[in-house]
Amino acid sequence: MLVGLGLGPGNPDLLTLRAVRLLREADTVFVPGRIAADLVAPYRDSVMLDFPMTGDEEKIRSCLETNAEKIAPVAQNGLAVFGILGDPNFFSTFSRLCGILAERYPGIECRTEPGISSITAFASAAGIPLAGGFVVSDGAPPSALIRLKARHPKKIAEDLRRDGYREFVLVERMFFPDMKIYRDDEIPVKSDYMSVLYARR
Repeated sequence: MLVGLGLGPGNPDLLTLRAVRLLREADTVFVPGRIAADLVAPYRDSVMLDFPMTGDEEKIRSCLETNAEKIAPVAQNGLAVFGILGDPNFFSTFSRLCGILAERYPGIECRTEPGISSITAFASAAGIPLAGGFVVSDGAPPSALIRLKARHPKKIAEDLRRDGYREFVLVERMFFPDMKIYRDDEIPVKSDYMSVLYARR
C-alpha cells in the first residue's frame, strides 16, 4: 500500500497525530524534498525523491515513472508513505504518481491521509475567515465545486446537473465511525448536517 500523507504547511507543530503514527509505522517513508525531509526527521529517516519544478511535461512524466519504480517494491510488500507538504489532495502530484502505479502495478492500493492545507493555513496566517463561497484555483478554470452542509444532496445534484456538472460524491460524517460515501446515482435525498458534496463537470 502507498499512503499520500499530508505534512501540513511546513511548521513541525502542525503535523497531525495520525501523520506521526503513520510515519512511525511505515516500512519506508519517501519525501519530495528537503523541507518535507526535515519535517519527517524527528520521527524517522526518509528517502528523498526528485520532483523537479518544471513545465516540461515529458520530464515530469519521466520523473514520476522513475519514482514509481522506487516506491513500488515497498508498496507491494508493506506500507510505503509519501510525505507531502500541505495536503495530498490539493494541487498535488500524488494522484499522478498513483495513476502511473495503477498502470504498472495494478495490485498496489493508493490512499491519502489529510494534512493542514495551504488554504486553511493561509486563513490562519492572514487572520481572515473564509466564510461564504470562494474559489481556489492555480490559474486554470475551475472544473469542480464543493458544497458544505449538504443536507439535501439529491436536490443540489439535480440543480448542478443543469449547470453541466456530471460527477458527484457525497461524504457524510467524514472520519467518524459511521462515515458513509455515496457516488453519482447513489446520492440520497437527505443527509447529515456534517456532509460534503463534490461535483465535477
